[in-house]
Amino acid sequence: MTKADLVEEVSRVSDLTKKDSELIVETVFQSIVDALHRGEKIELRGFGSFRLRQREPRKGRNPKTGDRVDVPPKRVPYFKPGKELKDLINRGADGHPAAGSDEGAGAGEAPREVPGEAASLAPTTDPAAS
Repeated sequence: MTKADLVEEVSRVSDLTKKDSELIVETVFQSIVDALHRGEKIELRGFGSFRLRQREPRKGRNPKTGDRVDVPPKRVPYFKPGKELKDLINRGADGHPAAGSDEGAGAGEAPREVPGEAASLAPTTDPAAS
């Protein structure tokens, strides 16, 4: 999804003009950038949080010449998805955990069966089934 797609979606669901929707999307993004620039963290409940991480200075290498160079310390933005977002992404279209997900299973517990799916993919030992 691009920023233009996001503006289009906001416009569609809110019955606002594209110009107004673009202003809203730009304002949200700029607010996030400004807060990070001030060193603040942004927490959006149910979605995730944006934080800054400090990278220490290090020795790097110029790939063209092979010379060693000093890389200065810097701050980099980091996004940590919230539990609700992770759960929503890992759910199938029918609302059940997606295939391969172990959601709902405790430590040492087998994943729960989804109705209508085969209980096991292991070969049967029943000679009549062959």
